[in-house]
Amino acid sequence: MTNHTTRLDHVVLWVSDPVAAADFYESVVGLEPLRVAEFSEGEVSFPSVRVNEETILDLAPRSLAERMNMLPGSADSAGHPVNHVCLSLPSAGFDALLARLETRGVPMTDIGHDSFGARGKAMRNFYFRDPDGNVLEARHYA
Repeated sequence: MTNHTTRLDHVVLWVSDPVAAADFYESVVGLEPLRVAEFSEGEVSFPSVRVNEETILDLAPRSLAERMNMLPGSADSAGHPVNHVCLSLPSAGFDALLARLETRGVPMTDIGHDSFGARGKAMRNFYFRDPDGNVLEARHYA
């Protein structure tokens, strides 16, 4: 891996309870939580969850919005989630996530096929929401 390729580093999601959100992303989605204890102890502003070795999702409390002053209007984005975040999984990981969501009664869309993404057409995909209303897509390629 080189340092000369553009990569996605992180996406910030607005959440009402970062600890609960981290638990959802760990226990339901299967992502590794980061800095949850430090957040709970007031040492950091938000926890995160690891998507892979290069990418994380930051779970920012909506109360941080008033401090978002790096660009005019940044605070106005609080509470407005992105359209969706897509997680690409291996086939077994896709099936495991689907099973965990079903077990917990998390509403999902039907399974789609041949949805276009970064690696071409995905064999299967579906959408679901986290407890804060952020929409996630899960997919796997051949």
